[in-house]
Amino acid sequence: MARLGHGENGSDRAALRLRQDQDQDQDQDRAADKRLGDLRFRALLQGGKWAALPAPVRARFSKRLTGGDSIVYVGQVTQTRITRAGWLFCQAARLIGGPLPLFDEIGVPAVVTVTEDGPSGGQVWTRIYARRRGFPQVIHSAKQFSGTTGLEEMVGGGVGMALTVHVADGVLLFRSARYFLRIGGARLTLPAVLVPGALTVAHRELGGGRFEFSLDVVHPLFGHFIHQAAIFREATP
Repeated sequence: MARLGHGENGSDRAALRLRQDQDQDQDQDRAADKRLGDLRFRALLQGGKWAALPAPVRARFSKRLTGGDSIVYVGQVTQTRITRAGWLFCQAARLIGGPLPLFDEIGVPAVVTVTEDGPSGGQVWTRIYARRRGFPQVIHSAKQFSGTTGLEEMVGGGVGMALTVHVADGVLLFRSARYFLRIGGARLTLPAVLVPGALTVAHRELGGGRFEFSLDVVHPLFGHFIHQAAIFREATP
């Protein structure tokens, strides 16, 4: 019996060493991934467009996150303009999680958290916009590097949009290509009457570690009916 006990202890020590070696290997893999950087956004731009971006923007969108890791950006809403028609669209979008601004307050805190989602190979974005009264608006979405354009953003209820990536005057732009409803593996294009219009998200470098994040939506009938801008800095460099 004593020999059996010693054998079991030896097996336990071997298993422990194996787990430690595996953990060390995983730590080394994570460190290597971070050194290599994240090339997914860069791959969406053709030619020399990536090089036309300011270095801080390239660094921001090349920061490698491993599964479950997050980056936090903190800032303040500086501009919000929503027309009456835009307000109605924003309220209707509550049915799919409220991905559009619900209030027109400025000078209020804002927080954006980007978390790597290992299983999907994408990123989970959480945006928090404070209010002077009441609870803040919290917007959840998931960026996935898939689809015909190579980038999709999913919100609630299986609704998503395909995005194209552009650079103009040193500003990184994400533009809606189409809106769809995902059912299983199928993507059904949503009719124009159900979508807000052409959406553009701009990431503009301001210097000193600050950048502006802006959202603009232009409807084919109601025109430019949603605009929001906020200035951020990284809270977790």
